[in-house]
Amino acid sequence: MSRWLLAYDGYDPRDEGLREALCTLGNGYFATRGAQPESAADGVHYPGTYIAGCYDRLPSDVAGHTVSNEDLVNAPNWLPLTIRVEEGPWFRPAEAAARGAMASYRQELDLRRGVLTRLIRFTDEEGRTIRMAQRRIVSMEDPHVAAMETTIVPENWSGRLEIRSALDGRVTNCGVARYRLLNGAHLVPGAEGEREPESMWLSCRTAASGIDIAVAARTRVDAARGRTASKERGWIAQDIEVEAEEGVPVTVEKVAAVFTSRDRAIEECTEAALTRVERAAGFDALLERHTLAWGRLWRRCQLSVDREDVQRVLNLHMFHLLQTVSEHTVDLDVGVPARGLHGEAYRGHVFWDELFVLPLFSIRFPEAARALLLYRWRRLPEARWAARSAGHRGAMYPWQSGADGREETQRLHLNPRSGRWLPDHSHLQRHVGLAVAHNVWRFYEATGDEEFLAEYGAEMLLEIARFFADAAVYNRALDRYEIRGVMGPDEYHDGYPGRAVPGLDNNGYTNVLTVWVLSRALEVLALLPGDRREELRERLALTREEIARMEDVSRKMRVVFHDGVLSQFEGYEDLEELDWDAYRRRYGDIRRLDRILEAEGDSTNRYKASKQADALMLFFLLTRAEIDTLLVRLGHPPDPGLVERTIAYYLPRTSHGSSLSSLVYAWLMAHVDGEEAWRLFVETLHGDVDDGRRGTTAEGIHLGAMAGTVNLVQRCYAGITTRGSVLNLDPRLPAGIGELRLGLRYRGHWGVDLSCRRDRLRVELRPGVASPIEVACGGRTVTIEPGGAWETPLSEGRLRPPSPGPAP
Repeated sequence: MSRWLLAYDGYDPRDEGLREALCTLGNGYFATRGAQPESAADGVHYPGTYIAGCYDRLPSDVAGHTVSNEDLVNAPNWLPLTIRVEEGPWFRPAEAAARGAMASYRQELDLRRGVLTRLIRFTDEEGRTIRMAQRRIVSMEDPHVAAMETTIVPENWSGRLEIRSALDGRVTNCGVARYRLLNGAHLVPGAEGEREPESMWLSCRTAASGIDIAVAARTRVDAARGRTASKERGWIAQDIEVEAEEGVPVTVEKVAAVFTSRDRAIEECTEAALTRVERAAGFDALLERHTLAWGRLWRRCQLSVDREDVQRVLNLHMFHLLQTVSEHTVDLDVGVPARGLHGEAYRGHVFWDELFVLPLFSIRFPEAARALLLYRWRRLPEARWAARSAGHRGAMYPWQSGADGREETQRLHLNPRSGRWLPDHSHLQRHVGLAVAHNVWRFYEATGDEEFLAEYGAEMLLEIARFFADAAVYNRALDRYEIRGVMGPDEYHDGYPGRAVPGLDNNGYTNVLTVWVLSRALEVLALLPGDRREELRERLALTREEIARMEDVSRKMRVVFHDGVLSQFEGYEDLEELDWDAYRRRYGDIRRLDRILEAEGDSTNRYKASKQADALMLFFLLTRAEIDTLLVRLGHPPDPGLVERTIAYYLPRTSHGSSLSSLVYAWLMAHVDGEEAWRLFVETLHGDVDDGRRGTTAEGIHLGAMAGTVNLVQRCYAGITTRGSVLNLDPRLPAGIGELRLGLRYRGHWGVDLSCRRDRLRVELRPGVASPIEVACGGRTVTIEPGGAWETPLSEGRLRPPSPGPAP
C-alpha cells in the first residue's frame, strides 16, 4: 500500500465509525466525517459536520441534577445523496450488503491530495447491476466549499434513474453513547428553499448561542430530464430524473458551501452560501485548486523516514492535524479541540493538547501557532475572573475551554461499567495554565517573535505566574511554599483516601513547572523594552511586592521525593501497591482501571497506579539541563540518576489509559532503552488507525497523540529543540529507522532542511535574506549562512562521544 493511501476493502458495519473518523475531510474552518452519503445517524453510521469554534450550550437533567453542557455543534449535513431505479427502494449500502448484493466495496483516502474515493458495485432487488465511483473533497483552497462527484454506470440495464440530493438540518449531537442522555438538540430550524435552476439552501440557528448557520448546495446531473423538490422543517431535497442507458456513465456533481454569522466579509450567511455555490467551478476545477493547496501544505511539512509502514501513519497524522489547524485557522478565534473536528467526544472542548500541537506549527506554520495562542489571550478576562472567584490574583485557565473560556468541565460523569453518575473533579487540573505559559515561551524561542511577546505573550505569562505565586501557600515550618488541592495530569488521582475534600497537595509536575513559569515571567520582564514593561506593569497593577513574591516562590517551592524518585504528589508513597497481574488476568484491558475499580466499589485513589505520565511529564517538556537548573534553584543538589530512577519507578505503575501516556514514555525511554522506546512509539503510532482505544476513535481522533508522534520524530529522533536563539540538535535515530529527512521554517527562514542518516547529520539553509542561524550540536555551536550547509558524523544515528584529549 502507498505511503499516501489509507484504503479499506469490503463493507463491515462494525468498522464504519472508525472509518468515518479516519476518513474525515476538513480544512481548518469545517470538517465532515467520512460517512456514506446514503446514511443517517443509526447506531452504525454517524454523518457529522463540525465548524471550528461553533459552540452551543444546553441544560440537561442528570441523576436528579440540572447540568449545563457546551458542545461543538453538529452542523447541517450537506452529504445526502442516493439513487433508485424505476421507483424502487433508495440505495442503502447496508441493506445491499445484508442481502448479499454488494459485489465490491472499496474506500480510499488519498492523503497527498485530500480526496476520499468510494468504488461500489451492487445489484438491486430486480437484478440490475450498478457500478458507482464517488470522489469527495472539503476544499483546502476555499474554506467554505465542499464538493462530491458521483459517477453511476448501469451495467446490464437501461431505464429511469432517480438521484436524490438533500440537505439535512434535523441532525443532533448524539455521536457519543455516554452523552445520549444529555440534550443534543442544538439546531433550531430556520428556513429552506430552492433557487433555480440547480441550487437549494437551508438555514438554522444554534439554540442558545444564536449562531446562524447556512448551507447551500448546487447539484448538476448529465442529461437531467426533470427536477422536483420536496421539503419539511429542517430538510430539503431535489429528486432528479435521468434516462439511463446500459454502459453509459451518469455523472452527478454536488457542490456545497457552509457559512455562519461569525464569518467575516459577508452581509448575510444564507446569501453568502448561495452565491458561493452558484459561482463555484465544476468538480474538476475545484479539485485542481484543492490539490494545489494541499501540495503547498505538504511542501511545508516535509518529514520522511525510510519505513513505509511508519511513514504512512505519520502522513495520516499530519493530514488530520492540517485538517484541524490550517492556514484558514489564522483568521479564526479557535483553539485546538482534543478530538479534532472529527467527532463529538469531549464535546469539542479545548484541553492542553496544544502542548503537543504547537511545537509542530511553530516551526512550520508560525502564523497558525500564533492564532492558537491568541485564542488563549482573548480569554484572559475570563481566566482572571476565574482566579478572582477562587480568591486569587492573576489568571486561572480552565481545564476544558470552549466558546468564551469559562470552565466547561462537567461536574458529573458517567461510568458506563457501573452505570453510576459520579462527581468529576478534573477541573482541579490547574496545570493547564502552566501549559499555556509554556507554549507562549516556546513559541517565542522558535520564532523570535518579539512583537507577539511584547503585545500578548508577556501578559499571559505574567498573569499565569501571578496566579500560581498567589496560590502557593507558605509553610513556615519548612520555609517552603506549597500548592494544595489540585490534580496533576494523572486523572486516576483526584484526592486522598478517606479525605472528603478533593485535590492533592504538592503535585510534583505542577510545583516544578510553576518554578519554571515564574522564572520565565521574571525573565520576560527583563526582556521587554522599558516603556512596554512599565505600560504592562501599570495596566496589570503588578507591584514590586508581587514580583518579589514570584522570585521568592521560585526559590522556595516545595518538591517532594520518596525512594530516590520525584513524588507524583505528597503522600504517594503511603498508597497501596496494586496487583497488576491479577487485574490483567481478570479484565484483560485495564487502561480504564478507574472505571473497573469504581464498579467494584473501590477507587484508584488508594493505589500507586497512574493513568498516564504525571511527574514524568516534566522530563518530556523540559531538558535535563533545565530540570537541573530548577532543582538547584530550589536548593536540591544535582542528581544525575534522578530521571532514570523516576522512569523505572513509574513505568510499571502506569496503565496508559490516556492516548498521550505511551507517547510520553516513548520519548523518555529513547534516552534509556531504545527497543522499549520503539515499541511504545509504534503502539502510539497505531493507536487510532488500528482503533487501539477500543472504539473511542469513532468518536473523534486523538489529536494530541497524533501530533505527539510527529513531534517525537522531530524532537526526539531528529533531536530538534529551540532554546534561546539557537537551534539545538541531538539526534537519536532508533534502530528501526535508517534515514530521516525534514524541513522547517525557523526565525524568518522558509527552508531549513535536515537529513539524518545513521552515519551523518546534515543541515542546509536555503538562500534567502534572513539572518544566519546558530546551530548547537554535540557541544559545538556553528553559524550557518543562507545558502550554506553544515554536517557532522554520527555513530549508529547518534552523536559520537567526544574524543579523549591527549594524556597529561
